[in-house]
Amino acid sequence: MSRSISSRRVAGITLAGAATLSLGACASVPGAGIQPGTPITQAEAQQGAQYHEQFVQEFGGAVRGPQADYVVGVGQNIAVQSGLAATPDSFRVTLLNSSVNNAFAVPGGYVYVTRQLVGLMNNEAELAGVLGHEVGHVAARHSARRAQTSQRNQIFGVLGQVLSGVLLGDTSLGRLGSQLASTAPQLATLSYSRGQETEADQLGIQYLRGAGYDPGAMATVLESLARQNALDLQLQGRGATVPEWASTHPDPASRVQAARNMAGAQAGGTLNRETFLRSIDGLVYDDDPAQGVIEGQSFIHPQYRLTFSVPQGFTMVNGAQAVSITGGNGQGQLSTAPFSGNLETYVGQVFQALGGQGSTLAPQSLQRTTVNGIPAAYGTARVTSGQQQLDVVVFAYQFSGSQAFHFATISPAGGAGVFNPMFNSMRRISAQEAAEVVPRRIDVVTAGRNDSVATLARRMAYTNGQEERFRVLNGLAGNAAVVAGQQYKLVVRAN
Repeated sequence: MSRSISSRRVAGITLAGAATLSLGACASVPGAGIQPGTPITQAEAQQGAQYHEQFVQEFGGAVRGPQADYVVGVGQNIAVQSGLAATPDSFRVTLLNSSVNNAFAVPGGYVYVTRQLVGLMNNEAELAGVLGHEVGHVAARHSARRAQTSQRNQIFGVLGQVLSGVLLGDTSLGRLGSQLASTAPQLATLSYSRGQETEADQLGIQYLRGAGYDPGAMATVLESLARQNALDLQLQGRGATVPEWASTHPDPASRVQAARNMAGAQAGGTLNRETFLRSIDGLVYDDDPAQGVIEGQSFIHPQYRLTFSVPQGFTMVNGAQAVSITGGNGQGQLSTAPFSGNLETYVGQVFQALGGQGSTLAPQSLQRTTVNGIPAAYGTARVTSGQQQLDVVVFAYQFSGSQAFHFATISPAGGAGVFNPMFNSMRRISAQEAAEVVPRRIDVVTAGRNDSVATLARRMAYTNGQEERFRVLNGLAGNAAVVAGQQYKLVVRAN
């Protein structure tokens, strides 16, 4: 959650596993039926330009400097293989300051990838493959074919229509769900068909070949994403599932094998591993302290000087606009909105914003309290969804005369108490606690003669899963060992 939070996105709820790679387009696109490789139209260029700054803001802003310049160069060179434009500089590639594994492209030559996903990659060909796949969706005009009526408000309002197993059916709650789903990790997550995924894979591999890369990189980056997601779930104590990037792309296991088959056994081509590792050395990994950080079950924001913890069984996703909380018995989010100094008014305005334009959603009860010395107020409302009832809670805290924060949560009727420990955990942090929050960064090291997976993994800046994290980060499957003289990535605390 960054310091600059949009008042229009008051709260959003993000579904678990927010690694959403392959997003396609931000609205319905002119030109359905245009064949892959048809140049960008003026309408598409205008559309991409219209929403570019919004996308960048939603994903925490753009990374600047040599690392971003390198990603831009790779992205432009692979994108030009699509035939959408004749020159690399016709494409605008952005490295996003986000800790979510994500990449997407939108009409008009706009291509995006997060620093977290780049940090997971192991060579330049994988970076080119990911961006090539996304550009392939745009080149094939998949968004136009799949959703001629899918406008931008739908993309910013995808909740998946499932919350704790409850289908959001009625109109008022549907609007509420749309508002609650508007965080960055949920952007443009409408699924593609199996045929569209196959076509985008084929185009991405075609672009890799055309640019001289090893086309097998498409399969290896898919595999890394699957392993990262499985590890995340393992560390959270949850059952295994497929990564979000793959889950929005049907049948991920067969896609990995299909990508290998399309690449061919004797594919060959450039990987540019050493160039890639040198170029991303020092890249921020995981949360940026300027947006707050997640440490275990706690969220800490050193600039806002606040912290809270979620109950066991709940997970968090830190977006640019808000922190999303997900568990089996409910979902919620911490965010902020304009504050005039009156908490009751603030809570009422948040309820109204959750309901959407013209909504009459309001708290059915409203109470004042104090939490760890912080003035607070909370309101509750019960809403009906089909045959189900849900409880909505807005719990707000006054940090100063002009700054307030709030949780917005949804849970099955009678189950809102699951969030009480979280509501009561909010507290201010000291200047010393704030100073101790430093970013993690990628540190590229060369393995020595006496190094092993175990010795290198012990240098990872985590208190759990060090060896598993090291293996996934470096694409070391099974019992693969490190090789003396070869470079590997560590995640370390910045000095």
